Amino acid sequence: MAEKLNIKEFLDKDEQKDLLRFLTAGSVDDGKSTLIGRLLFDSKKIYEDQLDALERDSKRMGNAGEHIDYALLLDGLKAEREQGITIDVAYRYFSTNNRKFIIADTPGHEQYTRNMITGGSTANLAIILVDARTGVITQTRRHSYLVSLLGIKHIVLAVNKMDLIGFDRERFNEIVKEYTDFITPLGIEDVTCIPLSALDGDNVVEKSDRTSWYEGPSLLDYLETVPIDRDRNMTDFRYPVQYVLRPNLDFRGFSGKVASGIVRKGDEVMALPSGKKSHVKSIVSCNGEVDYAFPPQCVTITLEDEIDVSRGEMLVHPGNLPLTDRNFEAMLVWMDEEKMDISKQYFIKHTTNTTRARIDKVKYKVNVNTMETLPADGLSLNEIGNVIITTGKELFFDAYPKNKNTGAFILIDPITNNTSAVGMIIDRVNAAEMNIEENFATLDLPALGIGAEHFEAIEKVCRELEKQGIPVKCITEKK
Repeated sequence: MAEKLNIKEFLDKDEQKDLLRFLTAGSVDDGKSTLIGRLLFDSKKIYEDQLDALERDSKRMGNAGEHIDYALLLDGLKAEREQGITIDVAYRYFSTNNRKFIIADTPGHEQYTRNMITGGSTANLAIILVDARTGVITQTRRHSYLVSLLGIKHIVLAVNKMDLIGFDRERFNEIVKEYTDFITPLGIEDVTCIPLSALDGDNVVEKSDRTSWYEGPSLLDYLETVPIDRDRNMTDFRYPVQYVLRPNLDFRGFSGKVASGIVRKGDEVMALPSGKKSHVKSIVSCNGEVDYAFPPQCVTITLEDEIDVSRGEMLVHPGNLPLTDRNFEAMLVWMDEEKMDISKQYFIKHTTNTTRARIDKVKYKVNVNTMETLPADGLSLNEIGNVIITTGKELFFDAYPKNKNTGAFILIDPITNNTSAVGMIIDRVNAAEMNIEENFATLDLPALGIGAEHFEAIEKVCRELEKQGIPVKCITEKK
């Protein structure tokens, strides 16, 4: 009986652990996969059969010396093992007594930028590796820029291969200063620098005697204790409705995931876009009724009044509204092999909303290696740019730095169904300031011989087409 109780206590405690998602990034041969492999090995998170296979694979790949090739735990693709590089994003899960972890090992090559964006889209923290011999290089700056673009709030600068420079303190301090000077303008406040050797395990799980001058935590200690509860937006309540749940005649609820903020029973809420208000009657989770809900919980909310709410609409607090518009400025990461076609209409997927969208203008693209902005008329695979987008119907959004869940979107190619791009909203744009007349189909009514008595009806049709994302401009005056 006592044993059963202990198991239940263990499971209850395990369930209450919070989850940290983090990615690793660095240039070729900085040791990302080796670091994660070492982290798993030293924290005793590798099963015996995995360890046996790892030792066999290490010998087969020509590493028959004193070191196991820990990178093989993550580089599973044949091409990755043959070339000794990471191509695809590898995810690994492990837990300690204090926290659960999901690791995304992302590739360092510039041609795999989209893979890194995918791996980092849900991360709370990024580990940027640098080689102690080469220090901060172009790839380091590129990865740090991408991390800041994704809104990741915590960075660990892992200065790896310290064993190859004799654990030189002065060299470590030089790298830290250079990186700090670079990262400060990007607005990431929480940066922790750790000297380590992934191959030998120094400062990975346990503090190393070979860096007696280093007073900070080991990598695992830091990962276990870094506070992430404040990373979520708990202020602005946003509840995109995913599904209207009606199992019987007596129950009608709105199911979805709390994107941000907190909602409680009795709260007054407003449905967008209708603007109709009601009060929360009940909040139902998988464990039954609860008094409140917060992100990232999936719940069903019932209201006191019968108001019309459907998928793609949003419940918010009346005194705290998101931006509502069809025009906005965003940073776009192009992920399709096919180059951007500015004349094509795409599908935009934003929260639970899907509608048509067009790219009205590419203001500039960013050279991710130098962070220089360049003029552009489109984007190609892995390129990043600032664009203006118009959607077929109004979206309810916040700026991405303020609220990641309501500030992110994807563009989908309507023909191939490929994900063409991922985007981060900056702010809305006044349509009158967009200067995109060349994108409008023009109807010169007098030139077409249409009488003035029909102008009002035709203009009304044009406005309806515009709402559907089909740009039409009516000219009613003679030239």
